[in-house]
Amino acid sequence: MAAITADIVPAPIAVPRSPGFWSGVLHRLCRDPVALAALAVLIVIVAIAILAPYIAPYDPTKGSVIRRLKPIGTEGYFLGTDELGRDMLSRLIYGARLSLIMGVVPVPIAFVIGSIIGIVAGYAGGLTNTLIMRTVDVFYAFPSVLLAVALSGALGSGLTNALVSLTVVFIPQIARVAESVTTQIRSLDYVDAARASGAPAFTIIRVHVLGNVLGPIFVFATSLISVSMILASGLSFLGLGVRPPDAEWGLMLNTLRTAIYNNPAVAALPGVMIFVTSICFNLFSDGLRQAMDVKS
Repeated sequence: MAAITADIVPAPIAVPRSPGFWSGVLHRLCRDPVALAALAVLIVIVAIAILAPYIAPYDPTKGSVIRRLKPIGTEGYFLGTDELGRDMLSRLIYGARLSLIMGVVPVPIAFVIGSIIGIVAGYAGGLTNTLIMRTVDVFYAFPSVLLAVALSGALGSGLTNALVSLTVVFIPQIARVAESVTTQIRSLDYVDAARASGAPAFTIIRVHVLGNVLGPIFVFATSLISVSMILASGLSFLGLGVRPPDAEWGLMLNTLRTAIYNNPAVAALPGVMIFVTSICFNLFSDGLRQAMDVKS
């Protein structure tokens, strides 16, 4: 009888695991052709920047007076030459390195610092929130371009000072978003329950708050990369970023501005690269935002 009973015991039913949040984000992102195309262009630009010493046909700093301002399509110089006879294709390839560094690096640094400031202010609330956010508002009140130029002018030209200036520009913006999202999460029931159970503030932030606020902050931070690219190029154009003879797209625009009437196509090439890279970052950021929207 015991054997018969054992035979009729039903086998456990395997319940399939539901896909996680990031799996759903990746799935929705893969269905966005515009975001994928923008990502593909960005991957190509990054790969070109990494492989610059191997694919650049000439030394980007070596020029010749007899070869200056050659038009696009000249034999041996596919994209022509600049005002000092340097190969434009090589300078654009090497310029991608510094342009990407100046455009991308400040954003993750500002993301970390701004997120910490905003989350602490949003969770603490009260006087702590007021002190932190009013201090942030002092920097947030200035236009991004004006603040970046002022900080770079005070610190002096150079790559490091430009990176510091751009990071300071983006910290208040990210901190404002982080504070707003954290303030909304702080008043939810599960956070109140964790607080009533006696859990310390650090544990509540780490377990219950971070996972819900980092997504919106991250999406907003990715949208700042295109702005950072334009601001970085602007600083170099004004002489507050990379110093000559280094190749950087904004600096190349500055040095080629006198050739706009003689050879406008060559003079416009750095601007085209800035535009393409910035718009691709913007399109990918929009696609990522839509993919992270659960309602989409």
